[in-house]
Amino acid sequence: MAPVRRLTITLLGLTGGVLLAVAAWLGGAKPDTDLKSNLQTALSHPDTAAAIGVWALGLAALGVAWWHARKASWSLPATLATAALWAAPLLFAPPLGSRDLYAYACQGATVHGGLNPYEVGSAALPCPWLDSVSLIWHDTPAPYGPVWVLLAGAAVAVAGGNLAVAMTVLRIGALLGVLAMADAIPRLAARTGIDPVRATWLGLASPLLMIHVVSGGHNDALMIGLALLGLLAAANGRGPLSGAALGAAVAVKATAGIALPFAVLLLMRDRTFREFLRRAWVPVAGTVAVFAAITLASGLRLGWLSGLVSSGDSVQWTSPPTAVGMTVGAVSKALGNDVTTGAIEVCRILGWIALAVALVAIWLHAFRRALDASSILRHLTWALIAVVALSPVFHPWYMLWPLAVLAVSVPGGPLRTAARVVAVALPALTLPDGDNLALRSKLAGAVVMTGLVITTVVLALSRVRPGRRSTLGPRREP
Repeated sequence: MAPVRRLTITLLGLTGGVLLAVAAWLGGAKPDTDLKSNLQTALSHPDTAAAIGVWALGLAALGVAWWHARKASWSLPATLATAALWAAPLLFAPPLGSRDLYAYACQGATVHGGLNPYEVGSAALPCPWLDSVSLIWHDTPAPYGPVWVLLAGAAVAVAGGNLAVAMTVLRIGALLGVLAMADAIPRLAARTGIDPVRATWLGLASPLLMIHVVSGGHNDALMIGLALLGLLAAANGRGPLSGAALGAAVAVKATAGIALPFAVLLLMRDRTFREFLRRAWVPVAGTVAVFAAITLASGLRLGWLSGLVSSGDSVQWTSPPTAVGMTVGAVSKALGNDVTTGAIEVCRILGWIALAVALVAIWLHAFRRALDASSILRHLTWALIAVVALSPVFHPWYMLWPLAVLAVSVPGGPLRTAARVVAVALPALTLPDGDNLALRSKLAGAVVMTGLVITTVVLALSRVRPGRRSTLGPRREP
């Protein structure tokens, strides 16, 4: 029965991929899409209305196939081949769920036009494809590192004015990250005692990755792939290589820097401060050296850090701190004194403070308790979850980073089940053309998220009792 089950799952996933590709052609994030569309306007047109229906069917088919694939008996090559088969239809269709590929292309056009994308937005050139970029990003400097910005510039140079060619090159850049993930995830899983096949299904073949990397082309995949290679090198005791890979990852997106302190722990043989001082400098120096070399070679300096601040211009309830600020603002407005902007700013600052405290606490706990690669990476998983939960902005594809590390460090249990649910559910937060449903449900979503935050805090406090051992560290049998 196993071969029949595998064939059924394979065909169902392929059907989902084909349906999603059809949805992309009907009403995906195409260059001529109405940038001010919403669910109501989309449903009023035959093509986009059909696209939403086909999109829903495709997500359902792909999600069901992926969910049940873990229960069938697969080899690692069969897993990778099946994931590639499901992804193939999406490679030959317009993007789904996001318009960021157009923003990348315009940032590349800015570089190709001789301007610094860290100092000006795409409207300064202006980018020839500016009408395809979401309005909020027209005047926003690029928040990405020099590796990705230079890749975008090269894509535009190769394209010779052809947007489709530029986007294809950018997708190839994202797929290089997927290949790096395909190399690192099974090997890291074997290193931590996790089944490589199960780790690959969760970290590399989820609907979330299919929509937002294979189709959407997000550069997070390249950052994740390089960072995972850095962690793998650290787990194998290769400090300089680990630092080099992590430096390149940070030069794609700054979020990769979260992995560096945990790479240091992977290199340590014991948990003494002397050992820390002896080992820490190797990956740190490698990361700084590679990042500095790339930055100097690009000639773009560190202006991209200002773009990270501008990325907070998007106000969505999917970020818990932002949601709490929105809820406080709504209450204040109802009482006749609207303080929404200030409330959001204060809650975001408190979120940053909480994140800094959480990251330090998680790392210190790992320093004292994490004695093997699995436990260290499990701590990194919690650190990345904290980043996602406490940052001022959240987009669905941000979850790809914690999911990838969770896949190679958590063998089972509620956390892994929750990860699978998230990987299936998050693609539904956007419509095929990239319209974000979180922006269409601001107040309701903010109130629900605030309720979840309060519930989580209350439950967490109720579990903090004197003498209670944390569950972050490695489990020990009595």
